[in-house]
Amino acid sequence: MNTIGRRNFLKSSLAGAVTAGFAGKFDLAGIEQNNAKRIGIIGLDTSHSTAFTKALNSADAGQVYKGFRIAAAYPKGSSTIKSSADRIPGYTEEVKNLGVKIVGSVDELLAEVDFVLLETNDGRMHLEQALKVFRSGKRVFIDKPVAASLTDAIAIFEAAKHYNVPVFSSSSLRYITGMDEIAGGSIGKVLGADAYSPATLESTHPDLFWYGIHGVETLFTAMGRGCVSVTRTSTEKHDVATGLWNDGRIGTFRGIRDGKSGYGGQVFGEKGISVLGPYAGYDPLLKRILEFFESGIPPVSADETLEIFTFMAAADESKNNGGIPVKTADVFEKARKEAIKIDFDK
Repeated sequence: MNTIGRRNFLKSSLAGAVTAGFAGKFDLAGIEQNNAKRIGIIGLDTSHSTAFTKALNSADAGQVYKGFRIAAAYPKGSSTIKSSADRIPGYTEEVKNLGVKIVGSVDELLAEVDFVLLETNDGRMHLEQALKVFRSGKRVFIDKPVAASLTDAIAIFEAAKHYNVPVFSSSSLRYITGMDEIAGGSIGKVLGADAYSPATLESTHPDLFWYGIHGVETLFTAMGRGCVSVTRTSTEKHDVATGLWNDGRIGTFRGIRDGKSGYGGQVFGEKGISVLGPYAGYDPLLKRILEFFESGIPPVSADETLEIFTFMAAADESKNNGGIPVKTADVFEKARKEAIKIDFDK
């Protein structure tokens, strides 16, 4: 797809572009279906990598995880975020002891595996790494944050369509205890929600992208899509971002940087009020990833992931402008103009 084609593909406002262009549906014709179960990890600078490997490669994993195993890993993650880089040697030894082959490049990894977990903690590296995976045609899960900018997030999903490769991204907090019951109608129609999580800051990423994304993902899982504006109040130790939805509903995210922290929230419905939590761990997400590897159908749409990142980008803009409401469509439009300039075939 050339630049003009991509410009037409992404030309509408947030609602139109996301609805029309990022439906999360892929033409799977021609993708070979087989029994291959080898997974490769890119990035051993996050505890997610070791957690997934321990689960899949344990002696008693059996068919709980459908026979999938971590076969190979490329350790390289961030070299500039010290908290991530310092983990790589230790995590490399951990996964080696679990039978994982360590390789020297993404290209080497792709030759050894059938599916990919892109786990690099530094979202700034994800577009470059994802493009290599897309070109190989292998299905990939991209851990949070899908990118370190809304522009790169849009580009990643556009590139996935360009190469016709299924992809999805999600925080494990999408599957927090209580969310399944809400999705099943336990409190009727969701009228609003308040979600919270730690919101540690990292100077290389927009404020909420690094850790606040966990609570924002919880919020959107409860509320669904349709946020049209965001207003943020921010101090050194606290954040509150309030979203207005297109049907008049209100959802809030509270980011915690002081005192007792945790993950949770409340969801307000027609028939009741539900409390979310505690955190359910990595296993619910891991099972969805494996189902995705088998089916090629993303359990979380690109539309919703892009709305989550638009919400967080709008929250930053609101903070930078004294806490005024910011329209999500304007934020998305600005980012997509930059995304269409990226040449995926270079």
